[in-house]
Amino acid sequence: MSTGVELDALGLRIDGRPQLVLCASLFYFRLPREQWQARLEQVRASGYTCVDVYLPWNFHETAPGQWSFDGRRDVAAFLDLAHEAGLYVIARPGPYICSEWDGGALPAWLGLDPELRVRQNEPRFLAHVAAWFDQVLPMLVSRQYGAGGAVIMVQLENELDFFDCEDRTGYLTALRDQVVDHGITVPLIACAGQGDIAGATGDVPGVVPACNFYPNDDSPHIEAEVRRYARLLADRGLPLLITETNRRHRTLRRLLASGASLIAPYLQSSGWNFGYTPSSGNWGRPGNFMSHGYDFGGYVSSTGAERPEYAEAQVLARVVDALGSRLALATSSVPRVEVVSAFPTSSSPSALDLYGGGQLVAVPNLGETAGRAVVGGVSVAVAADSCPLMLVDLPLRDWGFDTTLTLASADLIDAEDGVLRFSSAVPVTVVLGGTRVEIPAPTSGAPEHMTVDGVDVVVLAPADVVRLAPTGQTAEVQELRAVRRRSGAAPTKPAGTHELPPTLESLGVYRGRGTYTATAELTGIDVLLLVGAADIVDLSIAGRVRPTIAGFGATRRIEVGEVTGRAEIHATVEIWGHANFDDARLPALKLGALRGLGGLWTVRSVQDLSALWTVEGHWAGTPKPLRNLGGWSSTRVGIPFTYTRSVETPTTSALCLQGVVEPVTVVVDGGEPIIVPAENPWVMLPAGTGQVSVTVPHHPSGGGLHAELLSLEPVTDWACAAQDDELLTAYAGHDGGSSTDVELPLVLKPGEEAWLDVELPATEGGFLLRLDGSQLRATGWASGECLGRVWVGDRPDFSGGDPDALWVPPGWSGVTLLIRGVDGPARPELRRLRLESPNN
Repeated sequence: MSTGVELDALGLRIDGRPQLVLCASLFYFRLPREQWQARLEQVRASGYTCVDVYLPWNFHETAPGQWSFDGRRDVAAFLDLAHEAGLYVIARPGPYICSEWDGGALPAWLGLDPELRVRQNEPRFLAHVAAWFDQVLPMLVSRQYGAGGAVIMVQLENELDFFDCEDRTGYLTALRDQVVDHGITVPLIACAGQGDIAGATGDVPGVVPACNFYPNDDSPHIEAEVRRYARLLADRGLPLLITETNRRHRTLRRLLASGASLIAPYLQSSGWNFGYTPSSGNWGRPGNFMSHGYDFGGYVSSTGAERPEYAEAQVLARVVDALGSRLALATSSVPRVEVVSAFPTSSSPSALDLYGGGQLVAVPNLGETAGRAVVGGVSVAVAADSCPLMLVDLPLRDWGFDTTLTLASADLIDAEDGVLRFSSAVPVTVVLGGTRVEIPAPTSGAPEHMTVDGVDVVVLAPADVVRLAPTGQTAEVQELRAVRRRSGAAPTKPAGTHELPPTLESLGVYRGRGTYTATAELTGIDVLLLVGAADIVDLSIAGRVRPTIAGFGATRRIEVGEVTGRAEIHATVEIWGHANFDDARLPALKLGALRGLGGLWTVRSVQDLSALWTVEGHWAGTPKPLRNLGGWSSTRVGIPFTYTRSVETPTTSALCLQGVVEPVTVVVDGGEPIIVPAENPWVMLPAGTGQVSVTVPHHPSGGGLHAELLSLEPVTDWACAAQDDELLTAYAGHDGGSSTDVELPLVLKPGEEAWLDVELPATEGGFLLRLDGSQLRATGWASGECLGRVWVGDRPDFSGGDPDALWVPPGWSGVTLLIRGVDGPARPELRRLRLESPNN
């Protein structure tokens, strides 16, 4: 079957027509189903012709072997709507998608099999992938281009070059073969996140490399990097496909001029992480949560409002349409004419050699004020914060003009009916034949018109080019001070007793929370050691509630206080989300890491181990001196040296390396090296350990390293209970039972929970719901869906969109909140609820 989609060094062809494709990310799983069509039509009205969409595996396989493709999970319906809207689709079924989504879409229960290795050429993992592909690929096969559908490409994996895959070729080959065997015939692509094409594709035949670029928008060096990849791919007979990049159209123009045939900024149309679907990730430094709002400033906000970049998209799309195949078949180059500017600009400007003659030259103004540039000896005006796509030596015969456009300093948006139309906010210089003119800057509603060398030239203000959707005024903020408080609490599922705390996933909780209860003899115990706890741990000891722990698995000392005898230890552990990256600095940020309380230990003794270390590989002879850890005089600054000493560990112990700055390497009894980062400078030592070696870059003053050995005894005999997201959602939607009217403010004790039913006023546009209070965590539900969670007061870092609001979409009536008091610098208190009607 012919797909009608072809890729070669000259670009992308669909049904034989060369196309430069502008693509917006738009995710059905982050929007109410009722808004899919409107959002797709909004993308089409922006001038973009394509959407890329992830298909998250764990959104559809909700538990092992339980599949759902109904309601908001009806991906087939979404793809059909995209086709009806006249959009192409790039489908990205993973199996791993990243996308700041829970686990990168890898189901949490995969981590329960100790032999299974995710994102590897490993039979157990690939068998699970096959089950996912068996479900989703038939939907894509019947909706691919050439079979009456919109899917023009299918992406395998996602930024595999970021991950330590042991057999990239074998893994990508296995994925390719599964996809092809199902009947996918459109091009298969794999994107490189940091430029390692082989790392992303395994150089597998039939898998086309694509590139993700996330530069600093103000960098002068973007063009040189992008042109390099355009040349590398052209040498392979392929176009440059940019599958992810920044949202700003000034940058997108620079990418276009550098040779991209597909430009897919991430994330142009924003959305929401409903329910328990956000990830926990690093974002440059380990340890933060992805917010309920999923918005990186793209051209459409999470609530559907069109931002200024939306107008920029429409202008750029008009340029692409006006130049058509001349642009789609252009080749990456540099300007043939000299370009000099009086403002900050590119260190190496890009140009495109247009098909049929002429060049398109990008002249970015990276400054905040308008200025002038000299292009081919002609002085031209350039607006602040812009990147006009100037045409040089363009033959106009195909448009019916027997002349050449020597220079135009503005965007060409149309060439029909014997008229050249440009868009500009500043004066425009046009050189046609031997005539050079400067046309004044137009005002909105008053285009400038001039005849140049027999050609009608019209310059429109950008506002006259765009077609923005009408927007209303933002409604006044409404305040609610009355709620109904339920007298009961959500049920729990008993999950048995266990010698050591089990993972939540082993209790069947893949999203949600669980409780752990044990008693321990705490007489004479000053400190407990919590190891591997994730994500959110609310701990009470002998009835005393402790501040919430969100350490992403890092080992924590817990001060016990004055406790005598046996005391109850109770923990509520909530999954915020599984890691979507793979960050070894903290245990819970490893891809596939499980969630739960981890291990809790009583600390029986603490021994200082900072002294009596021998240094290997330096001394002239024997005996080797005994030195403090890291401390001896040498000019060999920064050279790694190994310190070794004997230890006595009759019980399980924990070695704490205080003062670690850069990661150090620890070897226990000659075993495999353990990398110990500053974020979690602990090593668990089994009973009977006899020798420890620490390799650390040398610092003449010792670098401030200290070592402690903590002798441990586990807290055992845990009673567990589970509350998964389905149970909590069902209880939130339950309208039975007694409740009482409550006037806010509502004060809670640390650790206390309250279920609140909130009546909302009628609205056509939905609400942003904000909690005004202190030291609270809240989860919201409406219309049988979990809206998400917010954390008010002292809290960890958040990334993504607005972390302080829950979105209640239009028609999602009746909100139920579960609020929990959190110990901290203020008392837990809900003072009021604020409703905002966003400007749509």
